[in-house]
Amino acid sequence: MNTLISEPTPERILHRLDWQVIRRLDGYLQGDYRSLFYGSGVDFADLREYQPEDDIRYIDWNVSARMNTPYVRKYVEDREVIAWFLLDLSPSVDFGRLDHQKRNVLIDFVATLARILTRHGNRVGAMMYGSRVQHTVPARGGRNQVLRIINDLLKQPHQAQGVITDLAPLFNSGLNAIKKRSLVFVISDFISAAGWEKSLNLLSQRHEVIVIRLWDPREMDLPDIGTVIMEDSETGEQLYVDTHDKKFRQRFHERASQREKELSETFKRAGVDALPLSTDEDLIRAIMRFAAIRRQHRK
Repeated sequence: MNTLISEPTPERILHRLDWQVIRRLDGYLQGDYRSLFYGSGVDFADLREYQPEDDIRYIDWNVSARMNTPYVRKYVEDREVIAWFLLDLSPSVDFGRLDHQKRNVLIDFVATLARILTRHGNRVGAMMYGSRVQHTVPARGGRNQVLRIINDLLKQPHQAQGVITDLAPLFNSGLNAIKKRSLVFVISDFISAAGWEKSLNLLSQRHEVIVIRLWDPREMDLPDIGTVIMEDSETGEQLYVDTHDKKFRQRFHERASQREKELSETFKRAGVDALPLSTDEDLIRAIMRFAAIRRQHRK
């Protein structure tokens, strides 16, 4: 007898996450969600002269030029947070095991964070990018808003191969559309044409930016499974490779490691906190690990 597998719905996804993830996070974090969501506050308060321990992201360059000495902006934590999710849904995000692609991880992460934020009276919105920003969900609060974002994510079409992803338009759209200082989650695998770095820097100067970088273990280490066809998820280009070749697997790992290093340095220069999120990683452990990093940065 054939067993019918129900298609995921927003209600089913949110119900699963409420029971399997969010309730457990409530226990682990004991209500201390500030370590996840609050960096340097969201409301502008004042200007003062730069001090050596200050974060250079908050230097006001216009005022500094006029005063001929560095000045930084001071922010206070508002009771309400406006959070935006800038979501990369380009072809490479469909990589991974059939039942757990990077796209699945993205949806679970967004739903979890959106649910936590809206439960605390905050508003969330989303920008969804394929080959361009194809859909925007205005920032609103409440459980129905979380369900809407999940629903719209499920309905977003998988992008055709052949067009190289360029993340700069996604970041530029965030810069142009998000007027009030906000908490911005950028969720992507950062497989993109070069040139997005400047746009990310500008975004982080205006908002509190948190990068969630999606990855799959097979993008770092090839398994030894013989001759296989490797396909570029962005262009569709195919290449026969022999994974029995130890030297080839080593070169593949070294190149992937170099890319990891370059991305980490880019995020550091932009002054953003970054969470690498694997398709094989437990979501609760990943969020707890990231909360610990954020908590340490607040000290």
